[in-house]
Amino acid sequence: MPQSFLERLQDGPILCDGAMGTQLYSRGGIAFDRCFDELNLSQPDLVKAIHLDYIQSGAEIIQTNTFGANGIRLSNHGLEDKVEAINQAGVAIAREARRLTGGRVWIAGSVGSLDKGLAPLGSVSPGQARKVLQEQISTLANGVDLIILETFSDLREIKEAIIAVRQVCDLPIITQMTYTEEGKTSYGHSPEEIVETLEPLGIQVIGANCSVGPQPMLQVMEALAKVSQIPLSAQPNAGFPSLVGGRFFYLSSPEYMAQHARKMVEVGVAIIGGCCGTTPSHIKAMSHAIKGLRASQRHRLFSAAHVPKAQERIIPEASSDEPTGLSQKLGRKFVVTVEVAPPRSFDVTKPLATLANLIRQGLVDTINVADSPRAQGRMSALVLCTLIQSRLGAETILHMATRHRNLVALHSDLLGAHALGVRNILSLMGDLPHTGDYPNATVVSDVSASGLIKLTKDWNHGIDSTGKILEQRTSFFVGCALNMGAKDLDRELKVLERKLKAGADFIITQPVFDSEKVFNCRRLLGGFPIPVIMGVLPLRSYRHAEFLTNEVPGISIPESVLKQIQDAGDDGASVGTSLAAQLLRETRDIVSGAYFIPSFEHYEVVSQVLAEAGNRT
Repeated sequence: MPQSFLERLQDGPILCDGAMGTQLYSRGGIAFDRCFDELNLSQPDLVKAIHLDYIQSGAEIIQTNTFGANGIRLSNHGLEDKVEAINQAGVAIAREARRLTGGRVWIAGSVGSLDKGLAPLGSVSPGQARKVLQEQISTLANGVDLIILETFSDLREIKEAIIAVRQVCDLPIITQMTYTEEGKTSYGHSPEEIVETLEPLGIQVIGANCSVGPQPMLQVMEALAKVSQIPLSAQPNAGFPSLVGGRFFYLSSPEYMAQHARKMVEVGVAIIGGCCGTTPSHIKAMSHAIKGLRASQRHRLFSAAHVPKAQERIIPEASSDEPTGLSQKLGRKFVVTVEVAPPRSFDVTKPLATLANLIRQGLVDTINVADSPRAQGRMSALVLCTLIQSRLGAETILHMATRHRNLVALHSDLLGAHALGVRNILSLMGDLPHTGDYPNATVVSDVSASGLIKLTKDWNHGIDSTGKILEQRTSFFVGCALNMGAKDLDRELKVLERKLKAGADFIITQPVFDSEKVFNCRRLLGGFPIPVIMGVLPLRSYRHAEFLTNEVPGISIPESVLKQIQDAGDDGASVGTSLAAQLLRETRDIVSGAYFIPSFEHYEVVSQVLAEAGNRT
């Protein structure tokens, strides 16, 4: 090519191609849950045909079909050992398409986000993310003209991607974040923050793609044009999709996209293309619309001299809420809490009546409300917490399972919980869906248990996980789980360290059946760093105990206890009560409370165990 990509960029605008996935779906009948990247190996002619159509429609940049070809995304399809092969094939197909057309076309190596949040909110460490991205980029770099980092929402993740590129090659980098209709990423990053963070890293182009259609994208481009000193890129969707007859359709016509492409170039966009829903017809119309235009600095809304200064970060005042009752009691008295599972219907009469009796007796300090235990379909734990607090006047601890919610749902539920006065939270991973009523339900991995703790503690300081200032601070009191009987206790304690580092306020343990487990954990930790509420599950019979220890994850009952229950025969429930009382007496001086988990709704066992154990205060 007579011009390098960077030289051509100065002449702008450059037309990029459109959607690859949408075309694979519509042309090849490829299901959306199929690994599109693998088609580089199994259906290369289909991928090549799409490249050729985009080139013939006027695209000067084509993107390799490798958006999700990293080890983490490919592992969802059992293809993590095919990273090199899939990326090599993607590059080869694009190069062949260029050769066949003989045109002046640049090949961009497409690199997408990992689709898993970075720690502490997610399960991927920054170092792991960089390593995974490097593996993909090192293959792409051998045959492409530039690297395009696209559809990122988290600034931390795209920073790791930029570093990964630079550790592998010196190719030009296009960075594209994805924005919501509010003009920020889903992590709350504004265009100003993104420019301030990414431009110093030596990228060549900054922009946006996906999520929104051309009109909201134009607004993002206007915001970027005010503050950016480097070329801009835009690849909007063809509007929002609708499902008709089992197929997805995008509403924005080629003419509408072309109209907005021209407007984007006029505000300073140097690279314009399309994302989801766009077709060669859209790209052809955009090619005609921008012909003869030039994305020069004079078209920008503000010059460099008018770049707005970053606003001063003012932390909101502390919450006016009183500390929770649990936070005030822990460490001052022996706290008793009892677990209740939400009903499998909308009728709460029975659980509320049972709990009311315990509360009237003054036996419990708080009520633990389980979150979809054993992954069963049940009433919302937050709803039951609210009913207990409003109708019975008792404080609750809301269990929150991260496996059952994505980050958006967690954010929403936490705000709702605080508004309803439910401020004691127990952060859990939750039971795997395949064990419950909906075995095909998706396991969500946006946020880990320690990530949820970090999120709530950041909110308590008035800052969300993205560094965005909240309007008000929250006042959550957050607990974490610990299995003192874990088979791999070293690993369990390392996980606990992460939870403590994230800011956990208290610990609630899995059911304990041997006091020596408690003393051993205390010794290994050098003392309990935060209050521990010990799980107490009074056994009902040998059959009950046998089921728990053999079939329920997280529960391990010593052989000596199993033998005592077995020898008790019909008196198994009485012996189970006595063993639970003995456990309380032996650990009273080192734990801060008891977390009762009555089986089969035998809530009367709480008073029986406490009476046999003696004075609980």
